[in-house]
Amino acid sequence: MAGGTRGVAVNATLIVIAQSTQAIAVGAIALFLPLIRADLGLTFTQAGLLAAVATLSYALMQVPAGLLADRISPKKLFVIGVVGANLFAILFAVSNDFALMLAIQAVAGVFRAAMFIPGMLLMTRHFSEKRRATAMGLFVAGGFSSNIVVNLVGPLLVGPLGWQGVIVVSSAVGLLFAAALWFAGDDVPAHEADAAVPTKWVWRTRAWWLLAVIQFARLTAVSGFGLWLPAFLIEERGLPLAAAGFIVAASAAITAPANIGGGLFSDRLGRPLLVIGVSLVALTLLFSVVGEITSIPLLLVVVGLIAVFIQLYFGPLFAIPRRLFGPGLGGLSSGFGNFTANLGGFSAAFFLGVLKDTTGDFTAGFYYLAAVVLIGAVAALVLWRQPLPRPTS
Repeated sequence: MAGGTRGVAVNATLIVIAQSTQAIAVGAIALFLPLIRADLGLTFTQAGLLAAVATLSYALMQVPAGLLADRISPKKLFVIGVVGANLFAILFAVSNDFALMLAIQAVAGVFRAAMFIPGMLLMTRHFSEKRRATAMGLFVAGGFSSNIVVNLVGPLLVGPLGWQGVIVVSSAVGLLFAAALWFAGDDVPAHEADAAVPTKWVWRTRAWWLLAVIQFARLTAVSGFGLWLPAFLIEERGLPLAAAGFIVAASAAITAPANIGGGLFSDRLGRPLLVIGVSLVALTLLFSVVGEITSIPLLLVVVGLIAVFIQLYFGPLFAIPRRLFGPGLGGLSSGFGNFTANLGGFSAAFFLGVLKDTTGDFTAGFYYLAAVVLIGAVAALVLWRQPLPRPTS
């Protein structure tokens, strides 16, 4: 780790908790989507759009956020993002008009974009160069930890507080941790190796676009499955809200350590593309069967396996661009990758709702996830078999 061990531990903890609080609001929307849909009288398509619009604005802001993070304080951008995302989550909870809630979600996505790339740069710069995949896995694992909390505690609190109260309380906690990070956390200077480099050459490399395809597949799987899993369990498998919340929490409990473990394994093995390829092939097979399973015990096994592989390759995927394109393009490469990822997230959140309304079940949507992930696996194979680019002057 770079810097003092105690300083790294304190800063990493504040960063992870601050970014994970906004994930509570996102997870609460997914868990309570059946309740929100009933309260507002929404179709599945409208409910999907309510979740997807924030992903679209989030996607569109990824490259600007990455460019800004390469030039100004990542800590400042990150704290602004945490504050804005949580404030707009509170506004979402106290609103009851569909059009207004769409607009609030769109603005919230802009602030969430100010969190991801700056937060990831802030996190990784507290770690040594050889521990970057581990740091990235740890950064995202906080979001899955918050998913565990909201899915376990949310069904217990929804009675006295309502779904609105759960989101307000979790977002208020996020504002407190944003203040703690601002006053107690450290910013970090750019590494000497992070000097500005020309950017035009990367747009002409095949690796740049193959990584974009893999990123698209990554968040298609994460957003599609994460958003619609509670509705699938409640609407199609007849489980109560508390049981669905427990399953989603258990899934997140599996994903969080798998996320960190994937980064550790990639760092030690030195073959991130192997981790990526194996994960995507496994997800292709699992998504192909999950919608057809009616046995609850067998369904739980498949959901658990999806939880293992769905983010196992996050750290390796975000570490590869730094190796290929150089640290000076860390913000741009991460921003562009997350932009394409969130286009996939938007398509999955919206398209699975459309398919549910059209076909009457989620099976076609799961086949869609399997097809996109398979394309990502092919892109990983092509990237593995071609000569890798190096930064040029």
